Amino acid sequence: MSNMTGKDDIPVVNDIFPKDGSSVKRSFLDPNENGSIMDRRSFLKKSAAITMGTTLGASLFPFSVASKSSDQQLRIGYIPITDAAPLLVAYSLGFFKDEGLNVPKPVMIRSWTVLTESFVGGKFNFTHMLFPIPIWMRFKQKIPVKVLAWDHTNGSAVTVHGDSHIRGFGDLGGKQIAVPSWYSTHNYIIQMGIMAKGLKPVIKPQGDVIAPDEVNLFVLPPPEMPPALLGRKMDGFIVAEPFNALAEMKIKAKIMRFTGDIWKNHPCCVVVSHEQLTKEQPVMIQKAVNAVVRAQLWCTKNPEKAAHILSRDGEGYLPVNEDVLLRVFTGYDLKEYLTGPLPRPIMHPEWNIGRIGFQPYPYPSATKFIVSQMAKTKVEGDAQFLQALDPDIAAQTLVDDTFVRKAIQDMSIYGSFDSYGNIGDSFAREEVIEIG
Repeated sequence: MSNMTGKDDIPVVNDIFPKDGSSVKRSFLDPNENGSIMDRRSFLKKSAAITMGTTLGASLFPFSVASKSSDQQLRIGYIPITDAAPLLVAYSLGFFKDEGLNVPKPVMIRSWTVLTESFVGGKFNFTHMLFPIPIWMRFKQKIPVKVLAWDHTNGSAVTVHGDSHIRGFGDLGGKQIAVPSWYSTHNYIIQMGIMAKGLKPVIKPQGDVIAPDEVNLFVLPPPEMPPALLGRKMDGFIVAEPFNALAEMKIKAKIMRFTGDIWKNHPCCVVVSHEQLTKEQPVMIQKAVNAVVRAQLWCTKNPEKAAHILSRDGEGYLPVNEDVLLRVFTGYDLKEYLTGPLPRPIMHPEWNIGRIGFQPYPYPSATKFIVSQMAKTKVEGDAQFLQALDPDIAAQTLVDDTFVRKAIQDMSIYGSFDSYGNIGDSFAREEVIEIG
Protein backbone atom coordinates (compact mmCIF):
# COMPACT_ATOMS: atom_id res chain seq x y z
CA MET A 1 0.00 0.00 0.00
CA SER A 2 1.29 3.46 -0.90
CA ASN A 3 2.97 5.50 1.80
CA MET A 4 1.74 8.56 -0.08
CA THR A 5 5.03 10.38 -0.13
CA GLY A 6 5.75 10.06 -3.85
CA LYS A 7 5.86 12.92 -6.32
CA ASP A 8 2.42 12.18 -7.74
CA ASP A 9 0.61 11.69 -4.43
CA ILE A 10 -2.14 14.18 -3.84
CA PRO A 11 -1.08 16.75 -1.22
CA VAL A 12 -4.39 16.75 0.62
CA VAL A 13 -3.81 13.23 1.94
CA ASN A 14 -0.47 14.09 3.46
CA ASP A 15 -2.00 17.32 4.74
CA ILE A 16 -4.84 15.68 6.63
CA PHE A 17 -2.88 12.66 7.79
CA PRO A 18 0.74 13.77 8.27
CA LYS A 19 3.20 11.65 10.20
CA ASP A 20 3.57 14.23 12.95
CA GLY A 21 0.07 15.68 12.78
CA SER A 22 1.53 19.15 12.36
CA SER A 23 -0.33 20.22 9.25
CA VAL A 24 -3.84 19.14 10.13
CA LYS A 25 -4.93 22.58 11.30
CA ARG A 26 -3.22 24.31 8.40
CA SER A 27 -5.13 22.26 5.87
CA PHE A 28 -8.66 22.04 7.15
CA LEU A 29 -9.27 23.41 10.61
CA ASP A 30 -8.04 26.98 10.56
CA PRO A 31 -9.04 29.78 8.17
CA ASN A 32 -6.64 30.08 5.26
CA GLU A 33 -5.11 33.34 4.20
CA ASN A 34 -8.31 34.34 2.43
CA GLY A 35 -10.50 33.28 5.32
CA SER A 36 -12.30 30.72 3.18
CA ILE A 37 -12.22 27.86 5.68
CA MET A 38 -14.02 28.02 8.99
CA ASP A 39 -13.63 25.50 11.79
CA ARG A 40 -15.53 24.83 14.99
CA ARG A 41 -13.29 27.08 17.11
CA SER A 42 -13.54 30.03 14.73
CA PHE A 43 -17.29 29.58 14.47
CA LEU A 44 -17.71 29.59 18.23
CA LYS A 45 -15.79 32.84 18.50
CA LYS A 46 -17.93 34.51 15.84
CA SER A 47 -21.40 33.09 16.51
CA ALA A 48 -23.35 33.36 19.73
CA ALA A 49 -26.00 31.15 21.28
CA ILE A 50 -24.90 27.89 19.67
CA THR A 51 -24.71 24.79 21.82
CA MET A 52 -22.12 22.43 20.38
CA GLY A 53 -22.43 18.64 20.16
CA THR A 54 -20.08 15.89 19.11
CA THR A 55 -22.50 14.57 16.50
CA LEU A 56 -25.62 15.87 14.80
CA GLY A 57 -27.70 13.39 16.76
CA ALA A 58 -26.43 14.83 20.04
CA SER A 59 -26.42 18.53 19.15
CA LEU A 60 -29.07 20.82 20.61
CA PHE A 61 -30.38 24.07 19.17
CA PRO A 62 -32.39 25.81 21.93
CA PHE A 63 -32.77 29.00 19.94
CA SER A 64 -34.41 30.35 16.82
CA VAL A 65 -32.78 30.70 13.44
CA ALA A 66 -30.93 33.95 13.06
CA SER A 67 -32.41 35.85 10.14
CA LYS A 68 -31.64 39.12 8.46
CA SER A 69 -34.89 39.86 6.65
CA SER A 70 -33.48 42.97 4.98
CA ASP A 71 -30.31 41.22 3.87
CA GLN A 72 -30.23 40.83 0.09
CA GLN A 73 -27.02 38.81 0.19
CA LEU A 74 -26.84 35.06 -0.22
CA ARG A 75 -24.28 33.45 2.07
CA ILE A 76 -23.17 29.98 1.00
CA GLY A 77 -21.37 27.37 3.08
CA TYR A 78 -20.32 23.99 1.78
CA ILE A 79 -18.58 20.74 2.65
CA PRO A 80 -15.64 19.92 0.32
CA ILE A 81 -17.47 17.21 -1.64
CA THR A 82 -18.79 17.11 -5.19
CA ASP A 83 -22.34 17.34 -3.83
CA ALA A 84 -21.71 21.10 -3.64
CA ALA A 85 -20.78 21.35 -7.33
CA PRO A 86 -23.91 23.22 -8.53
CA LEU A 87 -23.53 25.92 -5.87
CA LEU A 88 -19.82 26.30 -6.57
CA VAL A 89 -20.16 26.25 -10.35
CA ALA A 90 -23.02 28.77 -10.19
CA TYR A 91 -20.72 31.09 -8.27
CA SER A 92 -17.64 30.43 -10.40
CA LEU A 93 -19.36 30.98 -13.75
CA GLY A 94 -21.23 34.06 -12.60
CA PHE A 95 -24.72 32.56 -12.73
CA PHE A 96 -25.68 34.21 -9.43
CA LYS A 97 -24.32 37.50 -10.71
CA ASP A 98 -26.31 37.08 -13.94
CA GLU A 99 -29.41 36.93 -11.77
CA GLY A 100 -28.44 40.21 -10.13
CA LEU A 101 -27.49 38.60 -6.81
CA ASN A 102 -24.74 39.70 -4.46
CA VAL A 103 -23.02 36.46 -3.43
CA PRO A 104 -19.66 36.36 -1.60
CA LYS A 105 -17.33 33.47 -2.28
CA PRO A 106 -18.70 30.23 -0.77
CA VAL A 107 -17.04 29.23 2.50
CA MET A 108 -15.63 25.73 2.95
CA ILE A 109 -16.66 24.01 6.20
CA ARG A 110 -15.03 20.87 7.52
CA SER A 111 -17.94 18.92 9.03
CA TRP A 112 -21.71 18.58 8.74
CA THR A 113 -22.14 19.51 12.39
CA VAL A 114 -20.43 22.85 11.96
CA LEU A 115 -22.19 23.59 8.66
CA THR A 116 -25.57 22.85 10.22
CA GLU A 117 -24.85 24.97 13.27
CA SER A 118 -23.57 27.80 11.07
CA PHE A 119 -26.76 27.68 8.99
CA VAL A 120 -28.98 27.69 12.06
CA GLY A 121 -27.00 30.56 13.58
CA GLY A 122 -27.46 32.67 10.43
CA LYS A 123 -23.85 32.52 9.22
CA PHE A 124 -25.19 31.01 5.98
CA ASN A 125 -28.63 31.19 4.43
CA PHE A 126 -28.26 29.08 1.28
CA THR A 127 -26.38 25.78 1.50
CA HIS A 128 -26.33 22.15 0.50
CA MET A 129 -27.10 19.51 3.13
CA LEU A 130 -27.43 15.77 3.30
CA PHE A 131 -31.16 15.21 2.77
CA PRO A 132 -31.90 13.57 6.14
CA ILE A 133 -30.32 16.47 8.06
CA PRO A 134 -33.20 18.86 7.25
CA ILE A 135 -35.60 16.10 8.32
CA TRP A 136 -33.90 16.04 11.72
CA MET A 137 -33.73 19.83 11.87
CA ARG A 138 -37.38 20.40 10.98
CA PHE A 139 -39.10 17.66 12.93
CA LYS A 140 -36.73 17.01 15.84
CA GLN A 141 -35.23 20.42 16.53
CA LYS A 142 -38.20 22.46 15.19
CA ILE A 143 -35.94 24.56 12.98
CA PRO A 144 -37.92 26.03 10.03
CA VAL A 145 -35.65 24.85 7.23
CA LYS A 146 -36.94 24.38 3.70
CA VAL A 147 -35.64 22.01 1.03
CA LEU A 148 -35.81 23.91 -2.27
CA ALA A 149 -34.23 21.49 -4.76
CA TRP A 150 -31.98 18.51 -5.16
CA ASP A 151 -28.34 19.44 -5.53
CA HIS A 152 -27.19 16.28 -7.28
CA THR A 153 -27.90 12.55 -7.68
CA ASN A 154 -25.80 9.45 -6.92
CA GLY A 155 -22.19 10.55 -6.32
CA SER A 156 -21.36 8.26 -3.37
CA ALA A 157 -19.92 4.80 -2.79
CA VAL A 158 -18.86 2.19 -0.26
CA THR A 159 -15.05 1.99 -0.23
CA VAL A 160 -12.92 -0.70 1.46
CA HIS A 161 -9.25 -1.69 1.85
CA GLY A 162 -7.78 -2.84 -1.43
CA ASP A 163 -6.26 -5.95 0.16
CA SER A 164 -9.34 -6.91 2.18
CA HIS A 165 -11.61 -9.85 1.47
CA ILE A 166 -14.68 -7.64 1.46
CA ARG A 167 -16.64 -8.31 -1.71
CA GLY A 168 -20.11 -7.16 -0.70
CA PHE A 169 -22.42 -6.26 2.17
CA GLY A 170 -22.39 -9.83 3.41
CA ASP A 171 -18.65 -9.56 4.15
CA LEU A 172 -18.99 -6.59 6.49
CA GLY A 173 -19.70 -8.68 9.61
CA GLY A 174 -17.31 -7.79 12.42
CA LYS A 175 -16.08 -4.69 10.58
CA GLN A 176 -15.80 -0.98 11.39
CA ILE A 177 -17.45 1.32 8.82
CA ALA A 178 -17.51 5.13 8.86
CA VAL A 179 -20.46 7.25 7.78
CA PRO A 180 -20.41 11.06 7.37
CA SER A 181 -23.48 11.68 9.56
CA TRP A 182 -26.13 9.65 11.33
CA TYR A 183 -28.64 11.64 9.32
CA SER A 184 -27.34 10.83 5.87
CA THR A 185 -28.29 8.87 2.80
CA HIS A 186 -25.07 6.97 3.44
CA ASN A 187 -26.19 5.76 6.87
CA TYR A 188 -29.50 4.32 5.78
CA ILE A 189 -28.12 2.84 2.55
CA ILE A 190 -25.30 1.04 4.38
CA GLN A 191 -27.80 -0.23 6.95
CA MET A 192 -30.19 -1.37 4.23
CA GLY A 193 -27.37 -3.41 2.70
CA ILE A 194 -26.19 -4.78 6.05
CA MET A 195 -29.64 -5.91 7.15
CA ALA A 196 -30.43 -7.38 3.72
CA LYS A 197 -27.59 -9.85 4.36
CA GLY A 198 -28.76 -10.78 7.86
CA LEU A 199 -26.22 -8.62 9.69
CA LYS A 200 -26.88 -6.14 12.50
CA PRO A 201 -25.82 -2.48 12.40
CA VAL A 202 -24.52 -1.41 15.83
CA ILE A 203 -23.07 1.74 17.34
CA LYS A 204 -20.34 0.84 19.81
CA PRO A 205 -17.25 2.64 21.10
CA GLN A 206 -14.24 1.70 19.04
CA GLY A 207 -12.34 -0.93 20.94
CA ASP A 208 -15.46 -2.78 22.05
CA VAL A 209 -15.90 -6.33 20.86
CA ILE A 210 -17.87 -6.59 17.63
CA ALA A 211 -19.68 -9.88 17.02
CA PRO A 212 -19.26 -11.62 13.66
CA ASP A 213 -22.83 -10.74 12.73
CA GLU A 214 -22.47 -7.07 13.71
CA VAL A 215 -21.23 -4.09 11.72
CA ASN A 216 -20.07 -1.18 13.86
CA LEU A 217 -20.84 2.27 12.49
CA PHE A 218 -19.35 5.58 13.55
CA VAL A 219 -19.33 9.15 12.27
CA LEU A 220 -16.25 10.69 10.65
CA PRO A 221 -15.99 13.91 8.61
CA PRO A 222 -15.52 13.09 4.90
CA PRO A 223 -11.99 14.56 4.54
CA GLU A 224 -10.74 12.31 7.35
CA MET A 225 -11.95 9.06 5.81
CA PRO A 226 -9.18 8.22 3.30
CA PRO A 227 -6.33 8.80 5.77
CA ALA A 228 -8.18 6.83 8.46
CA LEU A 229 -8.57 3.96 6.00
CA LEU A 230 -4.88 4.18 5.14
CA GLY A 231 -4.03 4.12 8.83
CA ARG A 232 -6.11 0.93 9.37
CA LYS A 233 -8.38 2.75 11.81
CA MET A 234 -11.40 1.19 10.07
CA ASP A 235 -12.32 -1.33 7.40
CA GLY A 236 -14.24 0.91 5.06
CA PHE A 237 -16.44 3.95 4.63
CA ILE A 238 -19.45 5.17 2.74
CA VAL A 239 -19.30 8.79 1.66
CA ALA A 240 -19.73 11.27 -1.17
CA GLU A 241 -17.09 11.90 -3.80
CA PRO A 242 -14.31 12.82 -4.27
CA PHE A 243 -13.12 10.79 -1.30
CA ASN A 244 -13.94 7.42 -2.84
CA ALA A 245 -12.02 8.30 -5.99
CA LEU A 246 -9.20 9.74 -3.90
CA ALA A 247 -8.85 6.54 -1.87
CA GLU A 248 -9.19 4.42 -5.00
CA MET A 249 -6.47 6.28 -6.89
CA LYS A 250 -4.01 7.20 -4.14
CA ILE A 251 -4.11 4.38 -1.58
CA LYS A 252 -5.29 1.54 -3.82
CA ALA A 253 -8.63 1.15 -2.02
CA LYS A 254 -11.51 -0.60 -3.75
CA ILE A 255 -15.01 0.63 -4.49
CA MET A 256 -17.32 -2.06 -3.09
CA ARG A 257 -20.52 -0.56 -4.50
CA PHE A 258 -21.73 2.68 -6.00
CA THR A 259 -24.80 3.92 -4.15
CA GLY A 260 -26.47 4.93 -7.42
CA ASP A 261 -26.33 1.27 -8.38
CA ILE A 262 -28.39 0.49 -5.26
CA TRP A 263 -30.95 3.30 -5.49
CA LYS A 264 -31.28 4.54 -9.05
CA ASN A 265 -30.49 8.24 -9.34
CA HIS A 266 -31.06 8.85 -5.66
CA PRO A 267 -30.78 12.27 -4.02
CA CYS A 268 -27.94 12.80 -1.59
CA CYS A 269 -27.54 16.52 -0.91
CA VAL A 270 -30.29 19.08 -1.29
CA VAL A 271 -30.38 22.87 -1.50
CA VAL A 272 -31.83 24.45 1.63
CA SER A 273 -32.69 27.87 2.97
CA HIS A 274 -34.55 29.34 5.93
CA GLU A 275 -38.32 29.28 5.58
CA GLN A 276 -38.51 32.90 6.75
CA LEU A 277 -36.21 33.95 3.92
CA THR A 278 -38.31 32.14 1.30
CA LYS A 279 -41.34 34.12 2.49
CA GLU A 280 -39.69 37.51 2.97
CA GLN A 281 -37.33 37.40 -0.03
CA PRO A 282 -39.02 35.12 -2.61
CA VAL A 283 -37.54 37.01 -5.57
CA MET A 284 -34.01 36.51 -4.25
CA ILE A 285 -34.64 32.82 -3.59
CA GLN A 286 -36.11 32.35 -7.05
CA LYS A 287 -33.05 33.92 -8.64
CA ALA A 288 -30.78 31.72 -6.52
CA VAL A 289 -32.61 28.56 -7.53
CA ASN A 290 -32.52 29.67 -11.17
CA ALA A 291 -28.72 29.91 -10.95
CA VAL A 292 -28.40 26.48 -9.32
CA VAL A 293 -30.62 24.80 -11.92
CA ARG A 294 -28.60 26.44 -14.69
CA ALA A 295 -25.38 25.19 -13.05
CA GLN A 296 -26.71 21.64 -12.81
CA LEU A 297 -27.55 21.62 -16.49
CA TRP A 298 -24.12 23.02 -17.29
CA CYS A 299 -22.42 20.30 -15.22
CA THR A 300 -24.23 17.55 -17.11
CA LYS A 301 -22.98 18.97 -20.41
CA ASN A 302 -19.47 19.93 -19.27
CA PRO A 303 -18.24 17.31 -16.78
CA GLU A 304 -14.55 17.75 -17.59
CA LYS A 305 -14.75 21.51 -17.22
CA ALA A 306 -16.65 21.14 -13.95
CA ALA A 307 -13.90 18.85 -12.65
CA HIS A 308 -11.27 21.44 -13.53
CA ILE A 309 -13.12 24.36 -11.90
CA LEU A 310 -13.63 22.50 -8.63
CA SER A 311 -10.09 21.11 -8.42
CA ARG A 312 -6.87 22.46 -6.97
CA ASP A 313 -5.69 22.87 -10.55
CA GLY A 314 -8.66 25.14 -11.21
CA GLU A 315 -10.27 27.38 -8.61
CA GLY A 316 -9.53 25.18 -5.60
CA TYR A 317 -13.00 24.70 -4.15
CA LEU A 318 -12.23 21.07 -3.35
CA PRO A 319 -8.91 19.89 -1.85
CA VAL A 320 -8.06 17.41 -4.60
CA ASN A 321 -6.35 17.50 -7.96
CA GLU A 322 -8.11 17.49 -11.31
CA ASP A 323 -7.34 13.84 -12.09
CA VAL A 324 -9.31 12.74 -9.04
CA LEU A 325 -12.33 14.85 -10.01
CA LEU A 326 -12.18 13.64 -13.60
CA ARG A 327 -12.53 10.15 -12.15
CA VAL A 328 -15.64 11.30 -10.28
CA PHE A 329 -17.27 13.03 -13.23
CA THR A 330 -16.37 10.56 -15.96
CA GLY A 331 -15.13 7.37 -14.27
CA TYR A 332 -18.09 5.00 -14.44
CA ASP A 333 -16.34 2.41 -16.57
CA LEU A 334 -18.45 -0.70 -17.11
CA LYS A 335 -15.47 -2.78 -18.21
CA GLU A 336 -13.53 -1.93 -15.06
CA TYR A 337 -16.37 -2.07 -12.56
CA LEU A 338 -18.67 -4.70 -14.05
CA THR A 339 -16.28 -7.33 -15.36
CA GLY A 340 -13.06 -6.64 -13.47
CA PRO A 341 -11.84 -8.27 -10.27
CA LEU A 342 -14.10 -8.42 -7.22
CA PRO A 343 -15.70 -6.47 -5.69
CA ARG A 344 -18.05 -5.45 -8.49
CA PRO A 345 -19.34 -1.92 -7.79
CA ILE A 346 -21.82 -2.00 -10.68
CA MET A 347 -24.58 -4.59 -10.89
CA HIS A 348 -27.10 -2.68 -12.99
CA PRO A 349 -25.52 -1.44 -16.24
CA GLU A 350 -28.99 -1.33 -17.76
CA TRP A 351 -29.84 1.59 -15.49
CA ASN A 352 -27.66 3.77 -17.74
CA ILE A 353 -26.58 6.10 -14.96
CA GLY A 354 -23.33 7.87 -14.11
CA ARG A 355 -21.05 7.95 -11.12
CA ILE A 356 -22.53 11.35 -10.28
CA GLY A 357 -25.52 13.10 -11.79
CA PHE A 358 -27.41 16.34 -11.59
CA GLN A 359 -31.08 17.21 -11.72
CA PRO A 360 -32.91 19.67 -9.49
CA TYR A 361 -36.47 18.47 -8.99
CA PRO A 362 -37.18 17.07 -5.47
CA TYR A 363 -39.41 14.12 -6.30
CA PRO A 364 -41.96 13.57 -3.49
CA SER A 365 -41.63 9.80 -3.89
CA ALA A 366 -37.95 10.00 -2.89
CA THR A 367 -38.64 12.25 0.09
CA LYS A 368 -41.30 9.84 1.35
CA PHE A 369 -38.93 6.90 0.94
CA ILE A 370 -36.20 8.67 2.90
CA VAL A 371 -38.56 9.55 5.76
CA SER A 372 -39.87 5.98 5.99
CA GLN A 373 -36.37 4.48 5.70
CA MET A 374 -34.89 6.74 8.38
CA ALA A 375 -37.49 5.39 10.81
CA LYS A 376 -35.81 1.96 10.38
CA THR A 377 -32.25 3.28 10.62
CA LYS A 378 -30.11 3.14 13.76
CA VAL A 379 -28.71 6.51 14.79
CA GLU A 380 -27.02 7.86 17.88
CA GLY A 381 -29.29 9.89 20.15
CA ASP A 382 -33.07 10.06 20.51
CA ALA A 383 -34.74 9.34 17.18
CA GLN A 384 -38.27 8.60 18.40
CA PHE A 385 -39.55 11.55 16.39
CA LEU A 386 -38.95 9.54 13.21
CA GLN A 387 -41.46 6.90 14.28
CA ALA A 388 -44.22 9.50 14.49
CA LEU A 389 -43.57 11.10 11.10
CA ASP A 390 -46.11 10.58 8.35
CA PRO A 391 -44.08 10.47 5.10
CA ASP A 392 -46.72 12.33 3.09
CA ILE A 393 -47.13 15.13 5.61
CA ALA A 394 -43.38 15.33 6.19
CA ALA A 395 -42.72 15.72 2.47
CA GLN A 396 -45.33 18.46 2.14
CA THR A 397 -44.02 20.32 5.20
CA LEU A 398 -40.29 20.04 4.48
CA VAL A 399 -40.08 20.63 0.73
CA ASP A 400 -41.03 23.77 -1.17
CA ASP A 401 -40.77 22.97 -4.87
CA THR A 402 -42.42 26.14 -6.17
CA PHE A 403 -39.11 27.85 -6.96
CA VAL A 404 -37.54 24.92 -8.77
CA ARG A 405 -40.74 24.21 -10.72
CA LYS A 406 -40.77 27.78 -11.97
CA ALA A 407 -37.09 27.59 -12.90
CA ILE A 408 -37.64 24.37 -14.85
CA GLN A 409 -40.70 25.77 -16.60
CA ASP A 410 -39.15 29.14 -17.43
CA MET A 411 -36.02 27.47 -18.84
CA SER A 412 -38.07 24.81 -20.69
CA ILE A 413 -35.63 22.09 -19.69
CA TYR A 414 -37.96 19.11 -19.50
CA GLY A 415 -36.01 16.06 -20.66
CA SER A 416 -32.68 17.90 -20.53
CA PHE A 417 -31.09 15.74 -17.86
CA ASP A 418 -29.61 12.29 -18.37
CA SER A 419 -31.45 8.99 -18.28
CA TYR A 420 -33.67 8.44 -15.27
CA GLY A 421 -32.85 11.91 -14.05
CA ASN A 422 -34.91 13.47 -16.83
CA ILE A 423 -37.70 15.64 -15.58
CA GLY A 424 -41.16 15.05 -17.00
CA ASP A 425 -44.02 17.49 -16.85
CA SER A 426 -45.81 15.19 -14.40
CA PHE A 427 -43.07 15.78 -11.80
CA ALA A 428 -43.42 12.15 -10.68
CA ARG A 429 -41.34 9.00 -10.80
CA GLU A 430 -41.12 5.51 -9.33
CA GLU A 431 -38.22 4.79 -6.97
CA VAL A 432 -36.04 1.80 -7.90
CA ILE A 433 -34.01 0.20 -5.08
CA GLU A 434 -32.10 -3.09 -5.42
CA ILE A 435 -29.47 -4.14 -2.87
CA GLY A 436 -28.21 -7.05 -4.98
